[in-house]
Amino acid sequence: MDNGDFRKSAAFNQRTLLGIFAVVFFFMLLFLLRKFHASNTVTVPTAGGTYIEGSVGELQPLIPWFTVQNDVNKDILSLVTPGLLKYDPESKNIKDDLASLLVSNEGRIYTVKLKEGIVWHDSTKENPHPVTADDVLYTFQTIQDPEFPNPILQQNFLGVDIQKMDTRTVQFRLEEPYSFFASNLTLGLVPQNSFAGVPIAKLEQALDFGFHPVGAGPYEFKSLVQTELSTEITLERFNRPIKPDYRLEQIILRIFPDYSTLLADIRNLDGIRHVPRNDSGQHMVPRRFEAVQYSLPQYVALFFNLDHAILEDPKLRIGLQLGTNKEKLTESINESLIVDTPLMELDSADWRYTYDPAAAQGAFFESNWHLPEKVRLQRLLEIHEANSVGPLQIAPIVLLDTGAILTVTGSLVDAPIGSTINGLPVEQHPTSTGSWIVGLPTHGGTGALTLGNNLVRLFDENGDPVDSFYVWRTANGRMYKLASVEQDLVEKFITTRTRSDVLSEDERITIADLFLEKGMIRKRLSTDPQDIRVNDVGDRLSLTLLTSPSPPQYRVIAEGIAAQWAELGVHVGVIVPETKQEFEDKLLAREYDVFLFGQSLLDNLDAYPYWHSSGMQKLTDSKFDLRIDAYNLSQYTSIAADGLLEVIRQTGDDKERNDALTELQETLKNDVPAIFLYSPYYAFAYHEEVKGIELGALSLHSDRFTTLHDWFLKEELIFKPGKSWWSFFPWLFTLI
Repeated sequence: MDNGDFRKSAAFNQRTLLGIFAVVFFFMLLFLLRKFHASNTVTVPTAGGTYIEGSVGELQPLIPWFTVQNDVNKDILSLVTPGLLKYDPESKNIKDDLASLLVSNEGRIYTVKLKEGIVWHDSTKENPHPVTADDVLYTFQTIQDPEFPNPILQQNFLGVDIQKMDTRTVQFRLEEPYSFFASNLTLGLVPQNSFAGVPIAKLEQALDFGFHPVGAGPYEFKSLVQTELSTEITLERFNRPIKPDYRLEQIILRIFPDYSTLLADIRNLDGIRHVPRNDSGQHMVPRRFEAVQYSLPQYVALFFNLDHAILEDPKLRIGLQLGTNKEKLTESINESLIVDTPLMELDSADWRYTYDPAAAQGAFFESNWHLPEKVRLQRLLEIHEANSVGPLQIAPIVLLDTGAILTVTGSLVDAPIGSTINGLPVEQHPTSTGSWIVGLPTHGGTGALTLGNNLVRLFDENGDPVDSFYVWRTANGRMYKLASVEQDLVEKFITTRTRSDVLSEDERITIADLFLEKGMIRKRLSTDPQDIRVNDVGDRLSLTLLTSPSPPQYRVIAEGIAAQWAELGVHVGVIVPETKQEFEDKLLAREYDVFLFGQSLLDNLDAYPYWHSSGMQKLTDSKFDLRIDAYNLSQYTSIAADGLLEVIRQTGDDKERNDALTELQETLKNDVPAIFLYSPYYAFAYHEEVKGIELGALSLHSDRFTTLHDWFLKEELIFKPGKSWWSFFPWLFTLI
């Protein structure tokens, strides 16, 4: 190879090595840059994305005044038409939303001041539409109009004087302090001009607003589209001058007729509002969806109709309570949150009603309702007590054929000569000094013992009664044996009650261990049916239990109650009306002995409407007098409870309120107007790609959207504070 070729070859090798070095350097630099970026950046949520949620229900006109019975509407309006105030699931308190709140010291004047810069969704630069005090006045004074078609909501503002102070300030002046009034101001605000020309009596028919609502919320209504599968509501983010900021650009709420139709569109959904349960009670959560279970301030209870004489006896109600196995009932529908009080803000973990069938039988034993066994046992106990005192000592049961004689003896000290037994004179005992003897015949004549019960009476020589003794006579050996068994059970029953320590567990006898057969009690067998209790006049203890056809879990619980109470000797007839109208008619007319239903305390946890006597249904001959807002389902009246409920409503002192709640809890516990069963769990499901969901302590299903500002679908990498690409070289030197 000549020098020229050698130089060319060397140059080529140098270029090759330089190229390799450049490639290596490039990849090393790329590796270091990526490592630097990864260690100095964080992933954060970013704005954008469309969240699509499915629910089962029926869309009705979206008017805030009329959403009480429609959770689907509440969901939409919570984002479109917020209130002056809102519930905070984190603190469980009412806090500012469109306005700030100031409450006077005496708790009678509530002053709200609208925040600056808030406008309605239809506001434009050319035609600004700010939210003003006039809109506040219209929203709430409309409710007070006699023609307003929602009397339930109207009750919240009776006697409230509403005054405009300036363009952004309104005062609500109450006749007396009401500590829960702030909750009423969470009602969605509406613009006055949207209802111009609409008579108040026909506000429900304001369909222009109802299907295109205008609000001042974080999302504005864009469209309503009816698709083949669902009704689709589209909401778009609305820029507001108040916090918090929301990331999701669009919210699409699809309303399906049933869950199976919803599942047909599951690939297009990011969330499921309310996941139903299957036949075994499990929530039916689709794959790739995560479920969040939550409870609301609600309880399901068995309400006793205290207007009915059959339920007047508190011992009967206590017996039913102690004989109700709540754990078994809730397990049957896969619920687990058992409650024992309607005052859900109290921690009642230190006292719980426990299922105790023995104690239940004890309560029934003291009541006016008795098992046939108890009636027979009571009579035997009375006979035993009468026979246990006095000078007469006779076998309480005797086996004597007709013609035989029962010989009775006694002391002349107790009954001297001249005394008589059942009209027969006593005689000097021929073989026992100081004793007398009488022979009672078993066939005709004076003093004869007939078959069955006999009262043997001893009179002194002056004809004054000395003692009585009950004797049961039979001529049948089998009946004598049965009666002997009965006597032995009575003795063991008495010993169990007075000196149970002398008997083994198997020897002890309670009323639940007894069974009445052919007029006599014997020990109960597992195959013996349960008799129905009767009262002193022979009426059977039969109760009518009414419940709603929806949700289906109510029927399961009702049938479980019927089975459990049958074991207590109580017949329960379960009524589940087929139609909503039939159910409501029976409810309003209080056509039930026991009512299985749920009640919701909402965000203020106010028990007043449900347990104050003012909430009782006034029953007259006219159905037109029935009130739909009569929420006292037990027809419960108590001067003590009324006073405590009024204190709880009016006081602003936390200690006074808690003391009153504790005392009210004891009052309800002692009066037993209802048996509180459980608080239902619900499930909200969301796709694994949706982030930032934390529900907190909800008061309504729609409260899940109170944390919507934390939800996000998109993310981006940003440098940590104090870091940028200019930080690469200082970082690089830290590696050397």
